[in-house]
Amino acid sequence: IVTHAFATRMGGVSEGWYSTMNFSFTRGDNREHVLENYSRMAAALGVKREKMVLTWQTHTTNIRVVSEDDLGKGVVKERDYRDIDGLLTNMPGVTLVTFFADCVPLYFVDPVHRAIGMSHSGWKGTVGKMGAATITAMKREFGTEAKDLVCAIGPSICQDCYEVSEDVADAFKEAFPGHADEILLDKKNGKYQLDLWRANEIVLTEAGVLKEKIAVTNICTCCNPDLLFSHRASHGKRGNLGAFLMIKEQG
Repeated sequence: IVTHAFATRMGGVSEGWYSTMNFSFTRGDNREHVLENYSRMAAALGVKREKMVLTWQTHTTNIRVVSEDDLGKGVVKERDYRDIDGLLTNMPGVTLVTFFADCVPLYFVDPVHRAIGMSHSGWKGTVGKMGAATITAMKREFGTEAKDLVCAIGPSICQDCYEVSEDVADAFKEAFPGHADEILLDKKNGKYQLDLWRANEIVLTEAGVLKEKIAVTNICTCCNPDLLFSHRASHGKRGNLGAFLMIKEQG
């Protein structure tokens, strides 16, 4: 029913710290290089670059339902929206595109109503339960039932690499009552190690997704800086990885 991918930083034409497969137009990379990277990914996936639709991520839980008019926005057309961290569609042939360099990619496939969602969930999105917000939007738009969803939590920063301050830890304790021990490791120095993978899994299961229908990554962006862009590992000198999801066209 779907075509999906999570890019590495390999196989593109970008140079310097964007090398080589950077999908961000907003971090200072050469626009022609980024467009070529989109062309290469479209060819690899067998999708149309002109039918890709991009988020404009600002760590919100805002979700946009993609319309016919949105096709190509962010790649071949300007985006006339911003503050959008999740996208939904039930149109075959439309590729939803989100961006990452440590934050968590969330994939949603509803095989019953033939609808998909793709969301970006950093620590703010995770505290805000972006996964649940996406499912609520899919139910409203397409009649999606959480129990039917097949979901994936994609490559992102692991607990060992992700140290956070006390105020972030406190926000998670409040948002995840009864789960603090599963997602936070107290280092006893005012710092904590945060498990975004487990936190997002909790968000999805509490929203009604069946545990056996959730694939959780074991690939850390920060542990693999040669393969994946990591904001932490590169101290912000980086491009963006792309996550892609499309409903296959019938025929």
